[in-house]
Parts: sequence; structure tokens; C-alpha cells
Amino acid sequence: MSGSMRRVGLIGWGAIGRVVGGALAAGEVPGAQLVGIVDNRPLGDVVPVPQMTVEQALASCDLIVEAAGQRVVREWGAAILASGTDLLVASTGALTDEELSKKLLAAGPGRVYFTGGAVGGLDLLQAVCAMGPLGEVRLTTTKLPSTLEQPWMDEELLARMRSATGPVEVMRGTAREVPVKFPKSTNVAASVALAVGDLDAVQVSVVADPAAAHTSHVIEASGAQGSYRFEVRHLPDAANPATSQVVPYAVLRSLAALAGRPGQIL
Repeated sequence: MSGSMRRVGLIGWGAIGRVVGGALAAGEVPGAQLVGIVDNRPLGDVVPVPQMTVEQALASCDLIVEAAGQRVVREWGAAILASGTDLLVASTGALTDEELSKKLLAAGPGRVYFTGGAVGGLDLLQAVCAMGPLGEVRLTTTKLPSTLEQPWMDEELLARMRSATGPVEVMRGTAREVPVKFPKSTNVAASVALAVGDLDAVQVSVVADPAAAHTSHVIEASGAQGSYRFEVRHLPDAANPATSQVVPYAVLRSLAALAGRPGQIL
């Protein structure tokens, strides 16, 4: 597609989709044109381009951007790729389903891409792991308690979170286990696992902190190659505190790279 205009279909018109769609419609990503928006709600005239079904988007676009959650990746990911359309995934937590992950990576002729979302350093971790496996990889994610409440939590845990005056660890597990329990809050865990190539190698701690004005992610990794530590602190999105304000801009950066913008760090 080098030198060609990427015709983009956007799935999801929420906190992420509105920013991504608005920037595309305003021509802020050279080489990428927003063609249609897919959403399970009638959007009327609030969107800058026609609302479409997934099937209509596949007939009109060569790149689909998922900005609507893991369910979309599970239901439509393989079909999108089989149609010959490329797919950019924001909800990397869907990759904790190993069968789905294998299916997406093996599907085609469309190509699947993943955005790093709210965390950095993934490119370096991939480079390091090319030298050999890391001995230890840890991720600690800290968010406001209200953004971490889940239907599976018992009353004791909910009470501890709601009455906390300091940080409370609400779950510890691998990158395979944790995103399943927090489908809207721990895509970062799956992204780190994608970078190191092993869901079970990444140990994840999810922390609720009533003083967490910023959402934080701390990645620590070590091995024979060296030791690495990345920490990011983001403002939560005002419309959807479960995600960080930076996420749609990470999607736009990935789109710019796919559209061939020069000067991108790859």
C-alpha cells in the first residue's frame, strides 16, 4: 500500500473511537481516509462519515481499526482478515484467548497489527527477547478502585476496595489470567505478553488506589541480556476512566505508521 491512500473503517464510537475518527476525518493522518463507522447503536448525524455494518465496511475499506472492545476481536477478527482487509487491534486483551491469537496470526490474506496503547517500551522488549528469553517480567497496574470493580468480586473484596485509604492489591496472576478478569482495564498485560512472546511469563499485579489521580503501569524485566524498567503515568479518560487519555493517540500513531508517514519510530 506504499504511496496509496488507506481506506479506513472504524469499529466503535466511544472514548477511543471518537478521538481517532475525528482526527481521521479532519485529515490529521496523511495517507489515511475515514470511510465508515461501525457501532451497535444508531449514531445519526453525529458522525462525520456514514455508519455501516461490518460487512459494508469490509466491502469499502482496506484497513479496519478496532476501538470497541475484546468482543469485536473475537467475533469479527478472523473474518476481517479472511476478507483481505487489514486489522489494527486496540483491545489486545483478546489475545489471552490462545486459540483466537493463533487464528488471527495465521489468518489472511489481511494482516493483523496491534497498538501498544497506554504503555511504552514494547519495541525494546521484543528486541531483547530476540536475544533469548527473559528470566523475569513483571507488570504492576494501578488504577482508581471504581474502575476496577468487576461482577465476579465478592463483597469482602469490594468492601476493601471501596473503603481503602491506600493501595490494595485486587489480583495477582499471569498475563493469561488477569485480562480475562478485567476485560476493560488490563489490555496492557496482554500487550506486554505479546512483546515477550509468552502469556505465562508475565506476572501481573492489579492495584486499586483511591489516590491514583493517574493510571500507572510499571514494567520490570530482567535476564542475561540486562535489566529494564519502564513506568508510565497517564490521566484517565474523562468519559471512560477505565482507559487512559493517551490510548486513541497511540492508535493514531499506529495508523500513521501503516499509512506510511515518514519519520515514524518503528
